[in-house]
Amino acid sequence: MSPADEPLVAVRDLTKHFPIHGGVLGRTRAHVQAVDGVSFGIRPGTTLGLVGESGCGKTTVGRTLLRLTEPTSGSIDFRGKDITRIGSGALRALRREMQVVFQDPMSSLNPRMTIRQTLTEPLRFAAKTPRDQLDAQVAQALQRVGLQDYHADRYPHEFSGGQRQRIGIARALATKPSFVVLDEPTSALDVSVQAQILNLLRRLQGELHLTYLFISHDLSVIRHLCDEIAVMYLGRIVEKGPVEKVFHDPQHPYTQALLSAVPIPDPEQRAKRILLTGDVPSPVNPPQACRFHPRCPRAQLAVCAVVDPPLETKLPQQLAACHFPGAPEKWPLTQRRAITASAPAEEGRGAGGRA
Repeated sequence: MSPADEPLVAVRDLTKHFPIHGGVLGRTRAHVQAVDGVSFGIRPGTTLGLVGESGCGKTTVGRTLLRLTEPTSGSIDFRGKDITRIGSGALRALRREMQVVFQDPMSSLNPRMTIRQTLTEPLRFAAKTPRDQLDAQVAQALQRVGLQDYHADRYPHEFSGGQRQRIGIARALATKPSFVVLDEPTSALDVSVQAQILNLLRRLQGELHLTYLFISHDLSVIRHLCDEIAVMYLGRIVEKGPVEKVFHDPQHPYTQALLSAVPIPDPEQRAKRILLTGDVPSPVNPPQACRFHPRCPRAQLAVCAVVDPPLETKLPQQLAACHFPGAPEKWPLTQRRAITASAPAEEGRGAGGRA
C-alpha cells in the first residue's frame, strides 16, 4: 500500500456507551449504545460521508474522533498513532491538526466576541502566531472564505446564517489542520446558501489538501461532496463504499430504503418508495443479531434474528452487513421464495413507514 492509500484517520471497533443512572443512589441502570463497533478509514485528501437517521450515532462518532467525547473502547489512529492512548498535553498539541465545523454556527460562536477575537484565539494559542502577524492572518482567514477585512470588527448577530458558517469554517482552518469533521454544516441554511458553502468546502479541500468527515442526513449533499459513503443504523455501519457504487447498486435494504426517499427532479418519473414499517428500536435495548431485522422487508428470522451479519465485501470495494444483500430481483428464485415465506408478519408492526 502506497502512502497515498494509507488512511489519515483509521477507526477500529469504536464504541461509545452512555450510562443511564437511576434510583436513590444514582447507580448505572443501563447504557445507551450510541456507537457500537464502528470501523472505517479516510484517505488523505478525500471525504467520507457518514449518513443515517437522526439518533443513529453519527454525530457521536464525529465528536469521539476528536475526543470531545471520550470513547468507551476501540482505537482511533491519526497518522498511524492511536490518539485514545495519549495524554492531555499531547492531545492539546494535536488539536491544531484536527478541527470541527458545527451544525449551528450561531451557537458555536461567542456572541460577546468580535470576529477578530474569535479568530485570534486559535491563532495565538494553537498556531502560536506572533502578535504582529495576527491582523494579517485574520484578514487572510476571512478572505479565504469569501468575507472582507472590515467584517473582523463585527459581532456574530450582525451576520446572516451563511456568513456565520463561513466564519465557523475560517476559525476551523485558522490552525491549518489536515482533518476536519463537518457536522451537518449546511442543514440549517437555505438551499441556495447550502450550495455556496458546499462549493466553498470543495474549493478549500483542493487548495489546502484537507481530509473531511462529512456528517449529514441529506443524501444529495453526500453525493455532491463525498468520495465514499458509510451508512449508519442504530450505532453501526451497515454499508460502506464509493459514493457512485453505493448510489447505483446499494446492497443493504436500509440503504435502498434511504435512496428510494430521494426526490427525482423529473415530474414524469415516479420513484418506487420502500416504506419501512415500525419505529427505530431503542439504543438502550437494541435487537439481537441484525439490528435492522425488525423493520427489514425481507428479513428471514431464522437467520437474521439469530446471526449478527458482519460488515464484509459484497461487491468490489463495497461492504454491507446483510445476510441477503442486493436487490431481491437479482437473487436466485429459491432464495426469493424462502425470503417471502419467512418474512416478518405485518400485524403488530407500525402502519406508518419512514425511510
